Amino acid sequence: MLTKQRLIQAGLTALLVAGLGACGAGADGHRGSDGSGHGSGQSTQDARPHSDEVTGLRAGVRHVTKKTVEATRPHKVKKCAPATKRVKHTKRSGGKKKTWYTTERYEKCRKVRQGTETYRRVVRQERWCVRLDDVNGRAGKDDVWYRVPHATYTTALGKEDHARLRFTPTRTGC
Repeated sequence: MLTKQRLIQAGLTALLVAGLGACGAGADGHRGSDGSGHGSGQSTQDARPHSDEVTGLRAGVRHVTKKTVEATRPHKVKKCAPATKRVKHTKRSGGKKKTWYTTERYEKCRKVRQGTETYRRVVRQERWCVRLDDVNGRAGKDDVWYRVPHATYTTALGKEDHARLRFTPTRTGC
């Protein structure tokens, strides 16, 4: 009976190893020489890690200023009042238990609304944008806006139109 259990265990192990091996194979079932699962028909250029960096020709820059509006909100103030609470004390001595109560004083505080206050609410954040043509070498991919940090915007601002730029955008669109 012990050998039958070992035989079943060996069979399950072989099945598990075969299943895990199949998960690592490419679409055609073959593993590439680098073990990546890509067949020999794919180039190694596709296996490069993806970079967020973009290149292209400067087509324009845009600075969108921060926009705020005046708004009102409830004004909260801290209001305190004296209060008391009953505290239970217990003392054990020998086999007896003695209990007594005391009254402690403290200040009970809470925030209450008292009128309104005005403040500046931000409606639109400040942002800097650069527009590129021929994005990543594709001649048909023109007029693409990218949101960039201020330093990249300043660099692009100093360049002429159709100058080659390379940067990492914070997001697409402006």
